Amino acid sequence: MRSVPAPIEQRPPSVAHLFLSRVKATPDREAYRYPAPADDLDGEPGAEQWRSLTWTQTAQRVKAVAAGLVTLDIRAADRVGIASETRMEWIIADLGTMCAGAATTTVYPSTNADETAYILADSGSRALFAENERQLTKIIATKDQLPRLKHVILFDAPAGPVSAEGLNILTLAELEHHGTTHLKGHPDAVDNAVGTIDGRQLATLIYTSGTTGRPKGVFLTHDGLAYQGVAQAGSELIHADDVQFLWLPLAHVFGKALISGQIHTGHVLAVDGRVDRIGHNLQVIRPTAMAAVPRIFEKVYNGIAAKARADGTVKHRVFRWAASVARAYARTTEAARIATGKESAPWSLKLQHTLADKLVYAKIRAAFGGRLRHAISGSAPLAPELGYFFAGVGVRILEGYGMTETSGGVIVNRAHDLRTGTVGVALPGFEVRIDQDGEILLRGPGVMRGYHNLPDASAEALTDDGWLRTGDIGEVDTDGFLRITDRKKDTFKTSNGKYVAPSEVEGKFRAACPFASNILLIGSSRNYCTALIALDEAAIMSWAAEHGIGDRTYAEVVATEEVRQLIETYVQRVNNDLQRWQTIKEFTLLPRDLDVEHGELTPSLKIKRPVVERTYAELITAMYAGTQEA
Repeated sequence: MRSVPAPIEQRPPSVAHLFLSRVKATPDREAYRYPAPADDLDGEPGAEQWRSLTWTQTAQRVKAVAAGLVTLDIRAADRVGIASETRMEWIIADLGTMCAGAATTTVYPSTNADETAYILADSGSRALFAENERQLTKIIATKDQLPRLKHVILFDAPAGPVSAEGLNILTLAELEHHGTTHLKGHPDAVDNAVGTIDGRQLATLIYTSGTTGRPKGVFLTHDGLAYQGVAQAGSELIHADDVQFLWLPLAHVFGKALISGQIHTGHVLAVDGRVDRIGHNLQVIRPTAMAAVPRIFEKVYNGIAAKARADGTVKHRVFRWAASVARAYARTTEAARIATGKESAPWSLKLQHTLADKLVYAKIRAAFGGRLRHAISGSAPLAPELGYFFAGVGVRILEGYGMTETSGGVIVNRAHDLRTGTVGVALPGFEVRIDQDGEILLRGPGVMRGYHNLPDASAEALTDDGWLRTGDIGEVDTDGFLRITDRKKDTFKTSNGKYVAPSEVEGKFRAACPFASNILLIGSSRNYCTALIALDEAAIMSWAAEHGIGDRTYAEVVATEEVRQLIETYVQRVNNDLQRWQTIKEFTLLPRDLDVEHGELTPSLKIKRPVVERTYAELITAMYAGTQEA
């Protein structure tokens, strides 16, 4: 089936054009909020306060950066890397790079030195914005691999003098000073640079983290990123009066696309990428909109469930009852809306929902700041049971779908027509088609021009008539809603000839088990399915403390028979809802969670299946011991 693209209004040729237009339209409105050290010298060490920038103040810094890059001989389409956590300076550097007519190369700050060098060398980056000396150390260690890199601009000033042969090292403040000085003699330098940008010109190279092999640089155009801003606003995902909280990594396309939407709409964006501060920041910012990956919502749910359990049997029972009411209420009202256009539920369910709201739901909404209109979820599948829970609580999660190769999200649920279990309908201007083998094909203004320096891979991903092969399997219903069923390369066939979509089983388990962190279903060419399961450390250690084994380490706790029996109950619960060939016959609890540092997760928290299977090959073999495998 194929969806029909909706029309989209005329859009500017680049985010740089979009930005300058926004500054002109609302110069004195607040644009950004960000944490900074408190000015009060009598305050506690490390104390912070949130500061603001208007659009005019932002433009002054952005233009100074752009002009500063010009003084470094950075020209149109030259690549400029950014290796940093999400913070205000990242946005200033990115916009400054694009306003100079150059192109950003994004690098996750957690990327090791070898892969950082590969990305910067493959992209041909001539300059790099580095967050701190830790990032600079990677560059110095691999300098011989980076013949084109000439300049490193540090966000955080170093503790003392630093130098490296062949590198011009300066701070962001120094670059802005050089740029401000240059603008005094050439006041139109930035406007002229923006005026020469062509929409099909390279704006950003984002290297897909990949689950196998070296990452691929995705060629994203100025036009494609500008499209994101117009499409998001046109779909009413964001409003001009919103306060949006941005913590997502800006090296990932999800976070970067949100900046385009914010610039087009002009709402306030509060920026802080420190994951350990999310809970605190929600209380300070009190956002009306935010975006996150499913793992965050899973952790929130697990944390709520763990606290209820720790508060005693009565409160735990109340929470479990309230959770079941939330899911029932969300299912019922959603079904009524789809059938009649109006949300409704039986009076008895409404009564239970009202009571549960007073006892439980209001506190959950308060944990999100109390003003959250909705949250957008992307990058990985959201378990429907989790979606129903939060919808019933009053925090609607709008699941969407997109790729680095599409400049961000291109399919998303709308608040007024949420269909849990789907990723929604296409944004204006995008088409969706399901190929004969079930693969999802996409076509629209955000699709990449190809993979940098990889013509064969580009030809494999893009058809002659502009369709992008996503590698995902899905189906589109009669109303245009897309449902993702699995990754094409992840779907496997058992030795009995039965096809299994692992993400479906894995999603059901994560939704059912409040202790789950990561799960990997195994079964390709084998006669039954097994699973490697990693537990959420905070949740299981809380349970362990309640059951008299809290003095042990995480690895010791998950190795106990008590924990195995606990998880066994959730495995059986999931198995009861599966086809026989999908069921988990054996499982192994891992001695630690999967993580980025061990190479088992990508920076966007996707499991690198081949890596995990190699690492735990002996455990997998043991689960099939004594069976005849195909």
